[in-house]
Amino acid sequence: MTLLLRTNDLILLSYVESLLAGAGVPMVVLDQNISAIEGSIGIFPRRVMVGDEHIWDARRILVEAGLSAELAPVDGS
Repeated sequence: MTLLLRTNDLILLSYVESLLAGAGVPMVVLDQNISAIEGSIGIFPRRVMVGDEHIWDARRILVEAGLSAELAPVDGS
């Protein structure tokens, strides 16, 4: 799996999930449970991960949606 983006913005996260689901790109959101521990104050960003075979399609979809600034660097750091 490859990191697509990190965000604390739940609206952005929902939008990205919708875009990828609509395009049939499987993804998983990590670090959702940590928010329950930290009291849902948004300190820890959630990570959107995509399978290596889908990362370039996912990146293209987000770029076309105007979200290129939100993308993680290509090396995933």
